[in-house]
Amino acid sequence: MGRVVVAGSINMDVVALAERHPRVGETVAGTSIKYFPGGKGANQAVAAAKLGAQTLLIGRLGSDAFGRELRAFLVSQSVDVSSVTETADAHSGTAIITLADADNTIVVIPGANGLLSTDDVAGPALSKGDVAVSQFEIPLPAIAAFFARARAAGATTILNPAPMRAFDLALHDLIDILVLNETELGLLAKTELHEADEPARFADAAQSVLRRSDQIVCVTLGKRGALALIDGAPLLVPARAVKAVDTTGAGDCFVGALATQVAQGTPLREALGFANIAASICVQRMGAAPSMPTRAEVAALLC
Repeated sequence: MGRVVVAGSINMDVVALAERHPRVGETVAGTSIKYFPGGKGANQAVAAAKLGAQTLLIGRLGSDAFGRELRAFLVSQSVDVSSVTETADAHSGTAIITLADADNTIVVIPGANGLLSTDDVAGPALSKGDVAVSQFEIPLPAIAAFFARARAAGATTILNPAPMRAFDLALHDLIDILVLNETELGLLAKTELHEADEPARFADAAQSVLRRSDQIVCVTLGKRGALALIDGAPLLVPARAVKAVDTTGAGDCFVGALATQVAQGTPLREALGFANIAASICVQRMGAAPSMPTRAEVAALLC
């Protein structure tokens, strides 16, 4: 079994709970405030570690109270933090989240995450069978360097391009599995997509963003599950119906679970079903990284 190596962000999520989201220029009364470890890189690493993968996280933290708390949390979740660097001249990444009726709005302040460099990703060794994972909450040059090393070593690369921003074809060519939601796919494919669209619409959009015939595009569709384009053929994997409490870390849980399964050599249909179940457990809990399920919890629902 290969390792999961994640290069990505580490944040403290400051979550304000309210009955509804404020409109522009409006103030609403909240019901409580909570602090949760998060950041897309940390979330995906914690998901992979709790689901049974040997997991290494490459990232940066500030030398502040949030940084110390975040490092301790990651260690407690069995994530290898030997490649997480403390940065004296920046605060730890922070996300300001408003949560109302299980839906969220998020503002991310990168802090130390924005200083992750090509030097940071040059140290950890990668091997054939490993899975290299990244997202767009760290600088793109670091991701490109990380994926170039991964591909040269024979590792599989998984990119979750969130929050979506323009990226060049050189990086696109380094991606083996692209995991994104319908909004992100629409931006990349330059078309408007909605969660309720027919599967053929997503398959057509996914086809339009392929750069290599062996690339895989996986679109997460919330309650509808996930659609993957594999060798040009669409595969729709239904979701498990649950009552969501907090969707903040659902996509990251899916990515971490998928990476774990790919590292184990699991066929993709089974891997996607596993990831869907993991995400369905995640959304029934508060917080991002703390809501990630264990392998035993997912296995109990696979029976």
